[in-house]
Amino acid sequence: MNMKKLQRDYGNVLWSGKKCILGMPISFTRYILTDTTLYTKIGLLNIREDEMELYRIYDKKISFTLGQRIFRCGTISIAAKDIDTPEKKLISIKKPRDVKKLLDDAVTKQRDKYYVRGRDMIGGHIDGDMDMMQDHYTEI
Repeated sequence: MNMKKLQRDYGNVLWSGKKCILGMPISFTRYILTDTTLYTKIGLLNIREDEMELYRIYDKKISFTLGQRIFRCGTISIAAKDIDTPEKKLISIKKPRDVKKLLDDAVTKQRDKYYVRGRDMIGGHIDGDMDMMQDHYTEI
């Protein structure tokens, strides 16, 4: 897919890649990382698209199967506080460590923008009314 078309459709694209089969990007699964969102686009005729806001991501890990290591690919697993997609995998992508670094930097920028930290993402919410919530935040 043309980078200009991606920029036009998705905004500031930091990285775009496809799921690799036998080391070649011949799949109909495309991953698009922008400065605010991670998109997964699947399909040829019927297209399904999923998105995840970067500031909601709280954990990432890389794994390599033997076949992926042979073809220099890897899988990035992402955990997020997202109702639709609490887990996402970027399966068999080229240069997974470089992509994870880009993802780490983009997530950090988004968290700084929204003043969100990891401790804000884990756990439940405060039960009760708005007065109780206000008291909680003034104590901090």
